[in-house]
Amino acid sequence: MTTTGTYNFNPNLGEIVLYAFNMAGIRTTSILQEHMESAKMATNMMLARWSNKGVNLWKVDLVTEPIIAGQSTYNVDPSTIMILDAYMSLDNGSGATTDRIILPVSRGDYASYPNKSIQGTTTVFWFDRLISPTITLWPVPDGVSAQFLKYYRVTRIQDASLKKAQTVDIPYRWLEAFADGLAYRLAKIWTPAAAPALAAVAQESFDVAAEQDTENVPFFVSPMIGGYYRT
Repeated sequence: MTTTGTYNFNPNLGEIVLYAFNMAGIRTTSILQEHMESAKMATNMMLARWSNKGVNLWKVDLVTEPIIAGQSTYNVDPSTIMILDAYMSLDNGSGATTDRIILPVSRGDYASYPNKSIQGTTTVFWFDRLISPTITLWPVPDGVSAQFLKYYRVTRIQDASLKKAQTVDIPYRWLEAFADGLAYRLAKIWTPAAAPALAAVAQESFDVAAEQDTENVPFFVSPMIGGYYRT
């Protein structure tokens, strides 16, 4: 058996757009500038939708925020879509760190705390999803129990551009879902009769990619078992 021995398939956005137009029933020789303008908008709109649909593992990174004693609220990079896991980190000075998980609370939960300025060992955080988002810690860090706030976040997918043969900010396993989804969106604009069939194809491709875009780890359910008394 003879194979290429390479793993370089990563078409640029322009190539994917042409393929998507072909799927939508538009020949490459018929494509005009206005077609490409709609493709650029459809591409970035679809990536925004993907950010809303859930966790995209390839866009997860770890942020380390130095803690300031007595400061409860810290700015979060606006490219942050959601915060997954957060923990407080204490360096004992010898290079070893002790990490302690903290849990998310809602705006209503945070509003219910009677003393929002009390300092101590932080146990919870509130992520305020504004245009310029923030994260608020409670109890307010005392500067002794932790030196850093660390959290895993999901960032938005980078803008897609047709210039200079740029590729899309997605991994190999999502290429089909991207192309099929783009074909559906372009069909809605240029060949509406083909859109319903392409919608089903796009959904199937997305579901396959999303199903695999998870961490392959065991899942445990531990029910709470308590005593009961018969009267």
